[in-house]
Amino acid sequence: QVQLVESGGGLVQAGGSLRLSCAVSGRFVSIGVMGWYRQTPGNQRELVAGVTKGGTTDYADFVKGRFTISRDNAKNTVYLQMNSLKPEDTAVFYCKAVVVNLLMGARDYWGQGTQVTVSS
Repeated sequence: QVQLVESGGGLVQAGGSLRLSCAVSGRFVSIGVMGWYRQTPGNQRELVAGVTKGGTTDYADFVKGRFTISRDNAKNTVYLQMNSLKPEDTAVFYCKAVVVNLLMGARDYWGQGTQVTVSS
């Protein structure tokens, strides 16, 4: 069974930084695109940033220049470095990975979510 375990959320003042991590574990053949999403109450989950296995990245406009996504393929882990945080970044952050295993083929797997709160 594939699991995604996130860490690194918390409370930070505006202008501060946090680094989120998400590690994939279990039985699988490979991991494709990995990404971070965020969700606030009453709103849909939205893409923050994504990274391919080869390292190509993509960012939502509202985080460009402030957040950096990266991955360590040897550790099956994706990171999100968040700098210059704003109160409006407050949300639950979820990681997602496209994971290929022999039984299920390619599927999306989600982490449990980690709360990020930015105080003004």
